[in-house]
Amino acid sequence: MHLGSDPADLSAYELVDLYRSRALSPVEATRAVLARIDRLNPVVNAFVVVDAEAALADARASEARWAKGTPAGPVDGVPTSIKDLVLTKGWPTLRGSKTVDRDQPWNDDAPLVARLRESGAVLLGKTTTPEFGWKGLCDSPLTGITRNPWALGHTTGGSSGGAAAAVVCGMGPLASGSDGGGSIRIPAGFSGCYGIKPNFGRVPAWPLSGFGTVAHNGPMTRTVRDSAIFLNVIQKPDSRDWYGMPYDGRDWTADLEAGVKGMRIAFSPRLGFAPVDPEVAASVAKAAATFEDLGAHVEEVDPGFADPYDIFWTLWTAGAYTTFGGLPKEKRAVMEEGLNASIEAGARLSLKQYLDAVSARQNLGGLMRGFHDRYDILLTPSLAVPALKHGEMVPAGWRHGDTWPTWTPFSYPFNLTQQPAASIPCGFTATGLPIGLHIVGPFFREDLVFRASRAYETVYSIAKKAPTLQ
Repeated sequence: MHLGSDPADLSAYELVDLYRSRALSPVEATRAVLARIDRLNPVVNAFVVVDAEAALADARASEARWAKGTPAGPVDGVPTSIKDLVLTKGWPTLRGSKTVDRDQPWNDDAPLVARLRESGAVLLGKTTTPEFGWKGLCDSPLTGITRNPWALGHTTGGSSGGAAAAVVCGMGPLASGSDGGGSIRIPAGFSGCYGIKPNFGRVPAWPLSGFGTVAHNGPMTRTVRDSAIFLNVIQKPDSRDWYGMPYDGRDWTADLEAGVKGMRIAFSPRLGFAPVDPEVAASVAKAAATFEDLGAHVEEVDPGFADPYDIFWTLWTAGAYTTFGGLPKEKRAVMEEGLNASIEAGARLSLKQYLDAVSARQNLGGLMRGFHDRYDILLTPSLAVPALKHGEMVPAGWRHGDTWPTWTPFSYPFNLTQQPAASIPCGFTATGLPIGLHIVGPFFREDLVFRASRAYETVYSIAKKAPTLQ
């Protein structure tokens, strides 16, 4: 695969600039992306639904608006995909599961889909996810395996794995993701794209996730600027989400180039407890040192909390049991074994165990509030290991547990605290697997995450690098 002058290789902001100057039309761009999907989706399996007819209709409507000089919004005419956990009018939302009835009315857009339509986005289709988004890998009983574009024998990561594969391969520059324990940042780290989990409540959600208040919606893109533009659109209010933050109209691109000079940055290589692959550790340490060169004050320091795995797994399995425990036996029989095991783990929890986890989560959030009084940004690895091979729940020889969160100890703590966090590519292993740098911001300060991400992107970027597809 070669990245050249093909419109499918362009970022969202590059496309919009070309639309504005009439050098390219949304129809031309959409045809190029659909051609890329036709060629590469059979290889990586990123999409469960592709609706070329609807996408071209969106593109023609966008072309007419640009011809009049009246674009509907900042992503008018930009090809965009929707994760198949998110309701989209006219398309089935099957959630990677054989238990969902395809033949039912699909009459609703989730808030982020509604905002994208209002802004004129070209909706391409729906991207793959593990069953009900339950794990950090991307394979499901319904759609099979989604393959990592850099190494086809490895996972993209999950649960927004189809979204990651789509943007990395140029099958649309914008992709919606969701993150309940790392499900944006895991595939961004494994697959070599940018993904940000905004602060909880920033992007309205409906229906609310069965996994509760650890679940966030957010952008996945090749560039930092595209994610900032995307968040500008999907953060707009929707009364269906009673957790939604008050909308203040903030433009996340406004301070994107402000840099990190003078920022107080904490670098925690292991969070004080996590095992980390040596290649990952070396690449992330080199990336952290770059921030000193950019003018920040970087200090190696741990936040000071013990591994919150037990807190997270208690809340996660409780959500699984609450959401799926009442399904009939015949449906449970066709669900993935690991998801069923999580449901049963939730069924065994006592009320005291659950309430103790809620209390411990509150203490963790308070600790991180205090930590960010001293530090503007926290840097860690995105993941403890490079992308796993297909068929593995944990890496070969892994001695730290048998569940997927054991190799993603840097992501789920910040779902518990709800603060914004992003993964940005920072290198490759010797075998060509991407490595991600995790950038965690203070509560409600996505602007600092974007600034730090963009500053690093000016030094290191793979946005124009072609995946190997081997």
